[in-house]
Amino acid sequence: MSGSQSVLFDVPGPRTRRRMAWLNLLFGLVVAGIGALLLVLLARKGQLDAALWTPFLEFRTWESFLVPGLVHTLQAAGLAIIGSSVFGLVFGLGRLSELRILRVVSGTVVEFFRAVPVLLMMIFVWLALGFSGNRAIDPQDYPLIAVVTALVLYNGSVFAELVRSGVHGLPRGQREAALATGLTGPQSLRSVEVPQALIAMLPALVSQLVVILKDTALGYIITYRELLQEARQVGSGNGNILQALAVAAVVFIVINYALTKAAPWVGQRMGRRTSGRAKAEAPSLVVATRD
Repeated sequence: MSGSQSVLFDVPGPRTRRRMAWLNLLFGLVVAGIGALLLVLLARKGQLDAALWTPFLEFRTWESFLVPGLVHTLQAAGLAIIGSSVFGLVFGLGRLSELRILRVVSGTVVEFFRAVPVLLMMIFVWLALGFSGNRAIDPQDYPLIAVVTALVLYNGSVFAELVRSGVHGLPRGQREAALATGLTGPQSLRSVEVPQALIAMLPALVSQLVVILKDTALGYIITYRELLQEARQVGSGNGNILQALAVAAVVFIVINYALTKAAPWVGQRMGRRTSGRAKAEAPSLVVATRD
């Protein structure tokens, strides 16, 4: 297969490319028209008045509300990403194990937590911590623990499934070559197959990181003071809830866009460490000569 031909579909011809360009232009005009209409309607309702946006230009608003909320959001997301990665690798390897009992247990855990809604797990953990009466944990930390635990269990299960599907999607020659060099099955899985699967599944992994960041906003239901909760509080106090939510949305968009753009760089770094830099050279015939 040539390098210019896609694996999933044929390269579109000139006529198809022109049709796609016109459709993209038409879709862009429709979206721009809808956006302009919304702005006109908001202006008629007085939602674009400068007085409603002025509080977000004040340092006090960011210092007392939005920045602490953003810090809490990033804290919960960071802990959840680390925990989900560990959970996903452990149970992903468990689902690929040669031991049947380990595969069954890992599969049951993964499928169970994938099926339970994140918000339901947050509420359950939060209520369980409250009813437990555990004095070793500060009650003020209950919302953070509940948010992180729920995100780890759900997204870790998704990570585990990505690891399993990524390994199964590799060519069989990878494992055969590893076994031919003297590696055992588990060694081949850890050293050869899983690293390559992670690189192949990197776009899906980054998408799941974005999901983790956005799902932290569900924490406001259990009183976790993340960015959305703080923005709602600012909007309720100043009577500009729409503007507060718009500012919070912009902050989320910027962070998610940065995560998306960081994915190719991470993929290149992982690729160099895994496979090194290879130079394509024309095959040559080496003939040994004797003096």
